Amino acid sequence: MEAGADRWRRCSSCKAPLAFDAQYWACNVSTCNRGRTALTFCSVSCWDAHLAVVPHRESWAVERRAPTRAQWEREQAAESAAPAPSAAPPAASAAPSSAAPRRILPPPAPARPDPHAREVLIVASKLKAYVRARSGMNTSDRCVEPLSDAVRELADRAIGKARAEGRKTVLDRDFE
Repeated sequence: MEAGADRWRRCSSCKAPLAFDAQYWACNVSTCNRGRTALTFCSVSCWDAHLAVVPHRESWAVERRAPTRAQWEREQAAESAAPAPSAAPPAASAAPSSAAPRRILPPPAPARPDPHAREVLIVASKLKAYVRARSGMNTSDRCVEPLSDAVRELADRAIGKARAEGRKTVLDRDFE
């Protein structure tokens, strides 16, 4: 960011100039203070106006002081003297840079089995009552698992048909 002759930056809300070695306000939320964002405000009311655009759960304005012109020029000279990051990844034998911390990601979570994959979908007591009323026969408890598998297969076909027709609702006509 380049400073003008008499200004350090502009207010992120009202765009008023912020002078060198002047008081300004910043948001306490880390995403508002990153190098790329670096929101600065000339007053608490300008800070408050940014909350309408970026609602934070809990935030407050932090009073700060802008750098002097000499400090700013030293910072700019140091940034321009620093080597530009290259697009190519560093060689495997190269030592890691101290400028950027190494990013360590947690291992991916193991795939969870679908909790509905083997769940029984048939009410056993209703099935047994139906078979007894129709035939007078008894029904084994082991019948509900293959029937649940058959219901899953029918439901999966109906889901596919509803999806093919661009619907998010499975209808009775999908079970044909």
